[in-house]
Amino acid sequence: MNYQIILASQSPRRRELLSQMGMTYIVQPSDIEEKITKTNPWDAVMELAAQKAADVFKRQNEDNALVIGADTIVAYGTRILGKPKSEEDAIDMLHLLQGNTHQVYTGVSLVWPKGRRTFCEKTDVEFYPMTKEEIADYVKSGLCMDKAGAYGIQTQFGVYVKRINGDYNNVVGLPIARLYQEMKKLEL
Repeated sequence: MNYQIILASQSPRRRELLSQMGMTYIVQPSDIEEKITKTNPWDAVMELAAQKAADVFKRQNEDNALVIGADTIVAYGTRILGKPKSEEDAIDMLHLLQGNTHQVYTGVSLVWPKGRRTFCEKTDVEFYPMTKEEIADYVKSGLCMDKAGAYGIQTQFGVYVKRINGDYNNVVGLPIARLYQEMKKLEL
């Protein structure tokens, strides 16, 4: 059976990555209020992805829907860094991360009529040290405000990334290689 793939996210980066995979899909973002009840970053991000996917799946009238929900967070140790609420918040996040290694977690949840599968991918990211001026200039660019951890690796911020250990696309917002492998396992 052919499934209608539905992306439960309005992220332009996730749309680009799914298109890179050659997938045909439609976008139906979830409008639920995100609630984190878990304290571990990997559990929290899987919880959020599952909430989004389940919300969009329950709105489907078709029996051939495959919903992909995803959420990405940045963590420094066990401290979860979401999207900055203000420029000051973004500056604080980047000051914390500069010169250090942190983790990016993306939770992905697949929901279809016969089941659901949720997984998490982790990537370690190390930044070069940054000056206060470099941080302020990046924040002023506005490229940080809709991104977990206040940076986009695919933007001009990439010049501060010393190394990554793991999936680059995971840091962008969707681990497409892992997603493809997980989709191959589904009992569709």
